[in-house]
Amino acid sequence: MVVLVTGASGQLGQSLQFIASQYPEMQFIFATSQDLDITNQERVTSFFEKNKINFCVNTAAYTAVDKAESESEKAHLVNIIGPKNLAIACQKQDATLLHISTDFVFDGNANTPYSEADATNPIGVYGQTKLDGEKAVIQNCEKHFIIRTSWVYSPFGNNFMKTMLRLAQDRSELNVVSDQIGTPTNAVDLAKAILTIVTSKKESYGVYNFSNEGVCSWYDFAVEIFKQNSINIQVNPIPTSAYPTPAQRPQYSVLDKSKIKTTFGIKINAWQEALAQTKL
Repeated sequence: MVVLVTGASGQLGQSLQFIASQYPEMQFIFATSQDLDITNQERVTSFFEKNKINFCVNTAAYTAVDKAESESEKAHLVNIIGPKNLAIACQKQDATLLHISTDFVFDGNANTPYSEADATNPIGVYGQTKLDGEKAVIQNCEKHFIIRTSWVYSPFGNNFMKTMLRLAQDRSELNVVSDQIGTPTNAVDLAKAILTIVTSKKESYGVYNFSNEGVCSWYDFAVEIFKQNSINIQVNPIPTSAYPTPAQRPQYSVLDKSKIKTTFGIKINAWQEALAQTKL
């Protein structure tokens, strides 16, 4: 089976590369934006035909949430046009597309975990483009999986965990938002879940949620990061209002993972346990 992974230089793309050797039955093609510009339909079509792709995992995305407010055209290209091009190519090739989406498709006004069937209502450009990207996939490719995830971190790329550890090197005190609630996702755990879906050969197409288990705030996450790394630092909880950003964040973005666990038999680690398994 030939599996194309787009966005190979991102943290999920790198996490998939990290575990790829455990799946010798698959022939992986890891493509960065330099290798394959997913916003160019002609290039996508010829790439699929040349490499005879059976399964495409699209981890490529414009994820700069704040910059998206002022760079909406760029976000639109990567988050909507890119997935649409991949979906069209997959449909033409009779390949399956697994597309990564986000908790930002919700407005964050809930107080119980979001299921895949709950109404979407993005509150910023990033979330809107990701939702429109989902719609483009659904409309253009019959064989599709969409995975919504949240608060992704890993030993690779830029993320909250690495930022906290970097800041702690030269600060004795940090302020961290405590009124945004969600669940961290270890990108390697997400990568394993993705490849469980690929290898299952199940045709249970549709939208799925995946994050680690449990609930916390960014403040709780930071405290646990420092605790697990034996770093002595003062962490102060602050409200979102004390840390204004160009883009509004969902206040609550816990995802219900029942569907993916039941359909694919995936066991999900608690977020604290997943963090403990992450070594830089």
